[in-house]
Parts: sequence; C-alpha cells; structure tokens
Amino acid sequence: MGSGTIFLVGMMGAGKTTVGKTLAQRAGLEFIDTDRVLVERTGVPIATIFEFEGEEGFRRRESGVLAELAARPGCVIATGGGAILADENRRLMRREGTVVYLRARLESLWERTRHDSGRPLLATDDPKGTLAGLLEKRDPLYREAAHIIVDTGSQSAATLVSRVLAALREHGVTTGQAP
Repeated sequence: MGSGTIFLVGMMGAGKTTVGKTLAQRAGLEFIDTDRVLVERTGVPIATIFEFEGEEGFRRRESGVLAELAARPGCVIATGGGAILADENRRLMRREGTVVYLRARLESLWERTRHDSGRPLLATDDPKGTLAGLLEKRDPLYREAAHIIVDTGSQSAATLVSRVLAALREHGVTTGQAP
C-alpha cells in the first residue's frame, strides 16, 4: 500500500502530533507535521494565514504541502484536523500510505483545546459548540479516509502509540520497530 507512509488524521486535540512523534521514533521513520511545515514556510502562525487568506486559502496551502509530503517514502505525517475536507486529500492519503484515524470523544477534545488560542476555528462565541459541530461534520470523512481507527482515551501517549503499532501490524503494515 503506497510508500510506507503513515498518515495520522483526526480532530484538533486528538493527539496527532504527540502520537506521531513517538510513533515515528519507535517505527524508525521520519516525523512530519503538516501544520508545522506551513508555519515554517510562511513564517507566520496558522491563525495569521486564516486571518489573511481565510480558511479556503489555508486549505489550498495545506493540500499542496500534503501532496508534496505524500511523495516522500516512509514517514509518519500528522495532518491538520481539516485536511480530510478535500476529496483529493482523502484519496491521496489512502493511495500513498496507511491512514490512521485517532478518534477522540468531544469531551477529551474540548479538554485538550479549550485553552489554546492558536485554534482559529474555535475563535467563536461558543467554541465547544463549534468543536462539536466540526466533529459531527468531519467524523464521517475521517472514517472514509481511514484504513485503521484507533480510539484515544485517557491512556498515556506511549500506550496509545503501542495500540497504533499493534493496529498497523494487524493491518499488515510493517515498520522498522522491533517486536
């Protein structure tokens, strides 16, 4: 399946970056965070990109970065929470690697994001309601994109990474990780 790349998808606050870093280390792969690449390339925070280019401009940039990174073999790529909104992104990730949906409950997502001012989509009068609406809209798209779904809970990042590695093995994906 694809280039051996593992794409992590899920809502903001699901743990894609945290899990991705440890997963890449344990699997002997490079870790790349698409949001970090965008910030490095533009020199401004994501909120600033949203402010000047809107969500549409940000999504266009995000799709370009994702297409570029998908061509690199053997990586763990943490995607932005909305990367799955574009049909071409979902098809690209499924074709080029293994897509792991880190599924989290609304309460967990809210707990992890409510104090983060760098989340432009949550800069509303009702951020928790906005988060709930995003989750309701995006969950079917995450499911459509995913080869594997791993429920996140209150377990440690290390435990979650072990669960992701086990799910990848069950799915027939081999990594450089020692047994």
